[in-house]
Amino acid sequence: MPAIRPDPRILFRLAALLSPYRWRLAGAGIALLIASASVLVMGQGLRLVIDRGFMAEDAGQLNRALAGLLVVVALLAVASATRYYLITWIGERLAADLRRRVFDHLLTLEPDFFENSRTPHGGAGEIQSRLTADTSVLQSLFGSSLSVALRNLLMLLGAIVLMLVTQPWLSALVLLGIPATVLPILWFGRRVRRLSRHSQDRVAELGRYAGEALGGIRTLQAFGHEAIDRRDYARTAEAAFRVAIARTRQRAWLTGIAMLAIFTAVGLMLWQGGHAVLDGSMSAGELSAFVFYAVLAAGAVAALAEVAGDIQRAAGAAERLLELLDAKPNIRSPVAPRALPRPLRGEIRAEGLRFAYPSRPSPPALDEFDMLIRPGERVALVGPSGAGKSTLLQLLLRFHDPQAGRLTLDGIDLRELDPAALRGAIGLVAQEPILFSGSAADNIRYGMPDASDAAVRKAARDASALDFIEALPVGFDSYLGPGGVQLSGGQRQRLAIARALLRDPTVLLLDEATSALDAESERLVQEALDRLMVGRTTLVVAHRLATVVAADRLLIFDHGRLVGAGTHAELLATNPLYRHLASLQFDFDR
Repeated sequence: MPAIRPDPRILFRLAALLSPYRWRLAGAGIALLIASASVLVMGQGLRLVIDRGFMAEDAGQLNRALAGLLVVVALLAVASATRYYLITWIGERLAADLRRRVFDHLLTLEPDFFENSRTPHGGAGEIQSRLTADTSVLQSLFGSSLSVALRNLLMLLGAIVLMLVTQPWLSALVLLGIPATVLPILWFGRRVRRLSRHSQDRVAELGRYAGEALGGIRTLQAFGHEAIDRRDYARTAEAAFRVAIARTRQRAWLTGIAMLAIFTAVGLMLWQGGHAVLDGSMSAGELSAFVFYAVLAAGAVAALAEVAGDIQRAAGAAERLLELLDAKPNIRSPVAPRALPRPLRGEIRAEGLRFAYPSRPSPPALDEFDMLIRPGERVALVGPSGAGKSTLLQLLLRFHDPQAGRLTLDGIDLRELDPAALRGAIGLVAQEPILFSGSAADNIRYGMPDASDAAVRKAARDASALDFIEALPVGFDSYLGPGGVQLSGGQRQRLAIARALLRDPTVLLLDEATSALDAESERLVQEALDRLMVGRTTLVVAHRLATVVAADRLLIFDHGRLVGAGTHAELLATNPLYRHLASLQFDFDR
């Protein structure tokens, strides 16, 4: 399938982001005009220096011409510096505004948007790349390339006019010769750009391979994979080297042909112009000015061709960013959301619930599902993998909406609630707790940023986390590293429990919160969970039945349906599936 070229017109959609800075844009435009005019005037200054100074052998005229030229150069320097600052500021401001706007919008989208690798946006890694690399491309365009394009367009037009004024017949020769000079440069330039992109891809592949190998260094060394990885990395490095050398070879040809073409063209002009000077139809100053304008025009054409490629790349980046901004969240707050009752009791009811994941429409994850959980009840969700237990938790958090039936909290359909208000009443402790860069206190405060130090300390104590936090180098202010890498699994889990405790939710969701822990960590975490569950409606997903036999009730899931409910003893007597699961685990334990 042929690649679709991005449409540069898509860049006009970003114009709204520039409107708040129109005065800076106007200032940059004025500075651009002054700088371009100054460069063009320098050609006339060069003509005066030669004709009225050198050729006339008049020291006074030479001094005045050089002084005037110096004034023009000073004006050019000030205007260029002003233009550079304003345009760069606008580019950086646009990139920052665009990153913020895209990030703000991304936070309104449901988790499926980032987790489904089949979608056009390509998953969380690709989205992260768009937020950084693509916005940098646009920053370069608006902060540099467009300014270069406008400046060179003005230079080209001004140089052509002044060439025609200076020497019309020689101008015709130049205007015919510019395309012949520039076309081979453009041809090689496209090859260099294509090879540059290929080279960047190869270097990125090198980085990806190294990151994957070093990130999994324990597994790599445990399986004795070093020799294979050395060989594969060397092959990838050699492939990157070959592409880089091919790019360098084309770049060398480009440089050589460009120099040959430009100096050949200048030589032809000097030959023609030199004869015109010798027969008196043209002065030496006019010839110098003409050569100056001709070189200026040729350089402007080459720069415009280069910017055209930048605009195409920026259009592709804009397309990818605008695709993110155009993505519509499937989970939205209603226009007039209902308020949760105060105090919230925590009754959860499902009536005829049916839900299927968009990527797996059949069979449904939950089907004809009915359930009632009373306020303050501690309920365990039990069943084989894929039976629908974690799906129910996701529906309660409103990461998805059911296709049929109702799921209510204190009698209110979750679809009638603002998702933020709903989630504010729910605490989640997952199997793999997510910690963020920052201190231990920052991670405990994650759900309540304004909590006092005393409240944070109490939550840590109730979560059996106080001892290990105080043992850290600077206690609660200790930096934990990305994802809490400096902590053990049990310590991370207890921090997550402290975070949930501080939030003081009415409904608590525990998704395999102790399954990945050793015996001692599990004991500490279970003690913290027992304190956390007091007085709250609690749903516990667990495959290890020993951790949930003391629950008020156990709900048995199978193929998205509720096939049993009761206490451990009742289900052992009446439910074949539960009896089977229990016999496997408890026989094994003995």
